[in-house]
Amino acid sequence: MFFIISQELDIMTTPIYIIEEAKLRRNLALIADVARRADVEIILAFKAFALWKTFPIFREYIQSTTASSLSEAKLAFHEFGHPAHTFSPAYTDAEIDEIARCSSHLTFNSLSQYEHFHDRVGDASIGLRVNPEYSEVGTLLYNPCAPGTRFGITADKLPDRLPADVEGFHCHCHCESGADVLQRTLVHIEEKFARWFPQLKWLNLGGGHLMTRKDYDVELLVSLLKGLHGRYPWLKIILEPGSAFAWQTGPLVSHVVDVVEDHGIRTAILDVSFTCHMPDCLEMPYYPDVRGAEHLEPSPMPATAATHDASADAPSADRRPQPASTVYRLGGNSCLSGDFMGDWRFDHELRIGEEVIFEDMLHYTTVKTTMFNGISHPAIGLLHTDGRLEILREFGYEDYRNRMD
Repeated sequence: MFFIISQELDIMTTPIYIIEEAKLRRNLALIADVARRADVEIILAFKAFALWKTFPIFREYIQSTTASSLSEAKLAFHEFGHPAHTFSPAYTDAEIDEIARCSSHLTFNSLSQYEHFHDRVGDASIGLRVNPEYSEVGTLLYNPCAPGTRFGITADKLPDRLPADVEGFHCHCHCESGADVLQRTLVHIEEKFARWFPQLKWLNLGGGHLMTRKDYDVELLVSLLKGLHGRYPWLKIILEPGSAFAWQTGPLVSHVVDVVEDHGIRTAILDVSFTCHMPDCLEMPYYPDVRGAEHLEPSPMPATAATHDASADAPSADRRPQPASTVYRLGGNSCLSGDFMGDWRFDHELRIGEEVIFEDMLHYTTVKTTMFNGISHPAIGLLHTDGRLEILREFGYEDYRNRMD
């Protein structure tokens, strides 16, 4: 049995991400409708989705994007055709001028960064990232407000009177969250920072508003944003979700290359890699839906010491898959021992050449296979014996752009 993505489309070249235009437009239409009804600006965060050849579709629904690096800002300016709303944890002297030229809004992460660079931003509207010290993001890796965070300025560090050129606050607290989370978070944002709102022109509520998820309470979101407008009518409200735009818009399709077995654990080796193509699966770990399969608790890891009796660590008989079992660990095609994700029960035995389809893998995954957040790879240099440093390779915007091609 082969899981063809449609009756007409038999994928032969894999791995491949497939963007389904109809689903993308469905999300864009919903987002544009929320922006219109709530009188807010909703912009695309490149850290989640930056496939610039789809930008002509996006421009039918939204007018701007958000960047966090020079490469992302240049992508916004040159490919999306509009200056970016830019935030970076730290700007550098070498990049700040070009970033400013490509930005309509530029947010500083600290007062020291503001002091160092605020006179070099040109016509960009200046903002400060603030930290309300509240977030309901449970996974520490994704929680921007966890104790010890490197993101944002807490209320106790702000002067009573903001610098005259500061026009906005940027606050990011969410990750694939519901409108109810925003409702609770707004209480903390207003308690901490509302006394500065009369000095501002805009408030950016960041990303993580997963308004295109099936169970998301869109009406509550619209109501909350209208209420915010009612309390602070002079503030322009901005949201910059990433996942919401590309949520459920297409899969990552792979093929089974081989099936191996050790200690009763059967692994289907795929022509895709978790460490190279789906790093969240190892970092969190995050388990995507696999078409036609049920995710199970992972099998116990066997002992690795050469002198150890391996039979003592083999899974018990009731856990050990039998030859005709349909339970598989899914293995990546790299040499990293941990490049696997498991276990999964299929409704049939997998065959070499069969498709394995990972659902909803467009947001975040596509950008992490390239240069995440537009962060360039380090240059490569050779230090010769005479003390001369030869630069063998440098990476820049064109490398980022071409990888997103």
